[in-house]
Order: sequence, then C-alpha cells, then structure tokens
Amino acid sequence: MAPSFYDLLGIDTRASNEQIKTAYRQRAKELHPDLNPGANAADHARFADVTEAYQVLSDTARRTQYDAARSATPSGPRAATGGSGR
Repeated sequence: MAPSFYDLLGIDTRASNEQIKTAYRQRAKELHPDLNPGANAADHARFADVTEAYQVLSDTARRTQYDAARSATPSGPRAATGGSGR
C-alpha cells in the first residue's frame, strides 16, 4: 500500500493548514527537479506525490473526503479520491 498523504509530507493527521504548507515547501524544495538536477525518475515521481498530497490536504473539503475514504476504503484513499495511486 502506498504511504498516506500525511506520511508523504511527514506530518500528523491533526496538522494545521500552516503546518501542511510548511511541510510541503520543505519537501518540495528537497525534491523539486529544477533544484536537484541529478534527480532520477523516482525522485520526479516522489515530487509529484508530495504535490498531490499538498493539493488534497490543503483543501478542507478534499481533506475531509480523503480522511473519510482513508478510514473506510480497504484499497486505500487514493482510489476513492481519484488520486494517482503511485
């Protein structure tokens, strides 16, 4: 199973919007292809996953939907929210 969006950003499920933004900026800086010219395809995929996590968790409605799917869907929350499932 893929890591949760919370795990991708390294935050707790109770994180505030400010904590989500700070975590995303830190992870994006570490993984952004323009800032890491030696990055490989796996690094690009991780950057895309982190960006998707931020897009979902920073939107209150999408975060609520994600959290509900996460607790109710055995196949994982990304399947229920239309995520990429990487």
